[in-house]
Formats: sequence, structure tokens, C-alpha cells
Amino acid sequence: MDFIKGIFENTWVQRGFWSVVIVLFSLFLYRIVTRVLTNKEKKASKIMSSKKNKTIIRMLKSIIAGALSIVTALMVLQIYGVNVNSMLAGVGIVSIVVGFALQDSLKDIIRGFVIISDNYYEIGDVINYGTNVGPVISISLLTTKIQDINTMNFVSIANRNIDKVEVNPGYIYIPVPLPYKIKVEDAEVIMHEITKQVSKLDTVKDVKYQGISDLTPNSQNYQFYVIAADPSNALQTRRDCLKVIARTLEEHKISIPQNKLDIRNQK
Repeated sequence: MDFIKGIFENTWVQRGFWSVVIVLFSLFLYRIVTRVLTNKEKKASKIMSSKKNKTIIRMLKSIIAGALSIVTALMVLQIYGVNVNSMLAGVGIVSIVVGFALQDSLKDIIRGFVIISDNYYEIGDVINYGTNVGPVISISLLTTKIQDINTMNFVSIANRNIDKVEVNPGYIYIPVPLPYKIKVEDAEVIMHEITKQVSKLDTVKDVKYQGISDLTPNSQNYQFYVIAADPSNALQTRRDCLKVIARTLEEHKISIPQNKLDIRNQK
């Protein structure tokens, strides 16, 4: 009994015990808070879109995880005899030096809040960043993560670069070149037929015929714009529309004009 009592009276054992208690309590608290936030996410309000709820809640989870980690670390250090007050005072001086090294991170954090407050984009939105196009998978304090629809790779974007991001609404512009021998009136009848068939596609949210968009030496180009039902699946939507266009032109026995190469002998 004296041996066991001696173990529990050992300062390092006590410190270890309370450190474990604090860590477990922090994990338990984080689990409770995130469970409440997750339930709120599932019960999306009528005022705020479910996508916006999801974006804000994931941001809050990121903030809470960071705050709990810092508080837990400070409490454990206090248990082991570290003068946390002096350390925090020292941090005030060191932060001036470290601040220069963390400027980009601070910009990311500020821009992260701007993304949320200004509804710049939300989780589920499709965005363009350079050559990458894909839906937003997550938004944290520092980065936005998307999944490129072409490569299926995950791409992380620093929040400070939101000025280089474009939100893709899922618009697809499709030109249909027809030979000049087809009268405009007849061509537009065919275009309206294509519009009707395209509107029936499950991958299409809306389609509009815009008229003649260009006159080239070989063809007159008629144009549609299509809104994909799922912007992240825009490539498949385009393929489906092209299939309908090709089938309709085939039924009317219309061939798409080919570009002619003008080769002249030069002396």
C-alpha cells in the first residue's frame, strides 16, 4: 500500500495524470461542440442556404480546434511548472519578429473571414483557379481545397489568392456551325428543335438559343448557352449536348462545314 501511495504522491505522476485529464476533457468538449454544430448543419435554416451553413460550420470547427489546442497546451505547460504568464509576455515581443514571417498566414486568415462574410464562394460551388476547375471541398482559416474535375486531384488554394479565383456558375457556350446554303429561317427551326431536345437532358438545368454568333468564310455559327445541373459535371453536360446536336443535324442530313486550307503557289 505504501508503494502504491508513493506512486500517487509522486509529483510527476500527478502531473501526468492531470495532463491526461485535461487532454481528454478537451477532446470530449470538442466532440460535444462539433456534434452540436453538425446537427445545426443538418437542420439548415430557411434563411441561409445549406451550403453556407456547411461552410460556416466547418470554419467554426477549424477555429474551435485551434483554440482548444492552444488552451490545452498552455494548461499542460502550467501543470509542469512553466510560467505561462511570463511566456505570454515574452510572446508579445517575439510576435513582432515572427509577425513578419507570418504575414502570409495572417492574410490567409483575414481572407478566410472575407470569403465567409462576403459570400465569395461556398462549399459545393465550382470555382476556376488557373487551369484548375472543381467544386470547393473545404474552407479552413488558411486554405480552400477543391477537387479538379479533369484530373480528380485535390488542389489547395491559399485564401489570400481569392482575387485569382472565379466562381463558375456552370455556363457552357456551344456554337453550331452550319453551311450558308441553309437559310436562316430553316436553321433557326433546327436550333429550336435542338433547344427542346437539350432541355430534356438530366444533366441540363437550363438552355437558351442566342442566335447567330459569328460569320466565317465557311459557315454561319449559331450559339446556345447551357447551364449545367451540376457545375462540377460540366464536361459531361457538354458531351451530352454535343451528342444531341450531332444526332439532330444527322437526322436533317446536315454536315458541319470543314475549314478549307487555301494553298497558293508563290513564285
